[in-house]
Amino acid sequence: MFDLNIYAVGLAVVLSIAVTAWLSSIQKQDVSFVDSLWSLFFLVLALVYSLWAPALETRAYILLFAVAVWALRLSVFIALRNRGRPEDRRYQAIRAENEPGFWYKSLYLVFGLQAVLAWIISLPLLGGILGAAPLGWLDYAAMLLWLIGFGFEAIGDRQLAAFKADPANKGQVLDRGLWRYTRHPNYFGEACIWWGYYLFALSAGAWWSIVGPILMTILLLRVSGVSLLEKDITERRPAYRDYIQRTNAFFPGPPRAPSGND
Repeated sequence: MFDLNIYAVGLAVVLSIAVTAWLSSIQKQDVSFVDSLWSLFFLVLALVYSLWAPALETRAYILLFAVAVWALRLSVFIALRNRGRPEDRRYQAIRAENEPGFWYKSLYLVFGLQAVLAWIISLPLLGGILGAAPLGWLDYAAMLLWLIGFGFEAIGDRQLAAFKADPANKGQVLDRGLWRYTRHPNYFGEACIWWGYYLFALSAGAWWSIVGPILMTILLLRVSGVSLLEKDITERRPAYRDYIQRTNAFFPGPPRAPSGND
């Protein structure tokens, strides 16, 4: 079920894409578009695993469809959101910290790193696509968890985009819709999607691929997701402090009553 040759081919392909994107970023002087490339890495890896697989079972086709829908939606959403904007402030900070020479350092700090992370996280896709076990109850649980996750991510993104598009909301904090129950419905949804992929892999016998969803969850919670976004957000938007007090950071839950200590 784990085929090192197929897995290695996947790494070679995504690294090639990363190098091509890096060359484009040098001309643009902007690495932000790597965000819209991130989900496409997984789609490419799923296609590589499928093309090199000896045979494809029903689970493999379901996984391919799920990954394609998720990856394309997220990539298009981010590309449209960032169109016409300057380089994201996160990457501006990384650029400033790594000058001089960021133009070549970005090859491994941004593009290469994300390609390798995607390759490691893609282990459930490898296990699920190559697995030959028949569909079982875990696969149906995986579909349900994926649907929940996709709903949270897509609806959360749409609600936030609509909120930001209204000039009347400038400087305000979105605390309606899904954002009333969790400060990061899109990140929660992303985690559900990846644990759904793992359930597919687990049903196929690829228990060892659990490193994928664990790493993704760590990234979402501790590295590039919640922690990074909220690192200085209360300085830029003081109203966010109250939002933190009454709203769960990740897992959805009912809003809490104000503490009354302010």
